[in-house]
Amino acid sequence: MRKSISAAAVALGGSLALAALVVPTAATAAPTTGGTCFDLGVAGKYGEFIEGNDTHTPDAEGAVAVGGNADFRGGFTVGKELTGDEVDALPGGYSLVVGGNLVHDSAYVGVENGKGVYAGENQGPGQLGRITKGKSPIDFAKEFANLRHVSTEVAKTTGGAPVLDGRGITFTGTDTKTNVFTVAAATLEKANEVYLKVPAGSTTIINVTGDSYDQSKAPTTGFLIWDHGKNAYVLDDKLQSADGGAERAKLLWNFPTATKVVKYGVKDKGSVAWPGSILAPNAAFDLTIGGPVNGSVWAKSLTGSGGAETHHFPFTGCLPGGTTTPSESPKPSASASTPGGTESPKPSESASTPAGTGSPTPGASESPKPGGSTGPTPSPSASHSGSTGGGSNGGGSNSGGGLAFTGAEGIMTLTVGGAAVLAAGGGILYAVRRKKANGAS
Repeated sequence: MRKSISAAAVALGGSLALAALVVPTAATAAPTTGGTCFDLGVAGKYGEFIEGNDTHTPDAEGAVAVGGNADFRGGFTVGKELTGDEVDALPGGYSLVVGGNLVHDSAYVGVENGKGVYAGENQGPGQLGRITKGKSPIDFAKEFANLRHVSTEVAKTTGGAPVLDGRGITFTGTDTKTNVFTVAAATLEKANEVYLKVPAGSTTIINVTGDSYDQSKAPTTGFLIWDHGKNAYVLDDKLQSADGGAERAKLLWNFPTATKVVKYGVKDKGSVAWPGSILAPNAAFDLTIGGPVNGSVWAKSLTGSGGAETHHFPFTGCLPGGTTTPSESPKPSASASTPGGTESPKPSESASTPAGTGSPTPGASESPKPGGSTGPTPSPSASHSGSTGGGSNGGGSNSGGGLAFTGAEGIMTLTVGGAAVLAAGGGILYAVRRKKANGAS
């Protein structure tokens, strides 16, 4: 019996000492903001962020950055809707950056808030407003490497499928933080109207698969978002959007593999306003000749004219990290002892799990849609649990069974507790051995 007590005390003490040395490594998404949201970097501050050439007229309401040549021969103005704080947050305060040549012939090109810079040649006798020649403050290669990484990782989170009903397509999610959908470009091209219904203020990610997407195929003539106050779908435009634009500001269309994206706009036939921001880092993006994007566009190249503008509605949602880059495993201090003289085991690497997705299901009820038509109001479906994305701050928590480590506080508690119990175990062992010694004498 005495032998078993001694062995138990030694085993308990050894296991506690081992547990005190095994400190879990915190995993951080790469790159992230607040630990759970991908960071769009400098690109996230611009309404048009283009890797190559940008051929556009007549204006962009936010900031514009072009890595290649900017062809503004039809005239172009930048930054009308930028605030002073937004300008200050831009690299060097430049709301227009052109990494190549600025082509404008006799047309006027000007910056309304902030200032502009071009690194190449000034090709045109036309007037420039608050634009000078200088070095580009943006590393476009670095920024687009990041954008492609984010686009690829976000696309790995496969979400619920939309409901295609006749000539309309409906995306319905129920998660209050993040709703993710996956749809083939060929399916999305069949929709005359696109409907979105998610909790107010939640982030929505729509991953569109395929090599190209063209809105003129159906054509798509309207994007409508559910307004919780009006209890109805609202056609998105610059002057109106559901819940005061709460859903639009956190809506991202992700085209990870597309090499061409075309917005609908045909002369004398109509156009469409496209709500939300568009991440298409490998695509030639064609704004065509009419209808704005009510959000930011990040693309390989861009063309657009007429009313095909980019309106200043920056993306404010959280893009949950799909993978993590574990930090280096901590090494035991020189003063820390390792039981049995063996090397202290290193903690295993862990990966974070993206936020839950909302999976739509068609409902039996009908709700009014613009134009007197009715469309499906899908009944809420159970969203996936385990959401890590929370909003722009990237807050989140992990829950589940077992012993949870919560930062340094949890580790310190375990270490102190382990030391106390280890000391108690040592006391028991000492008492047992002393009693045995007294009995023998």
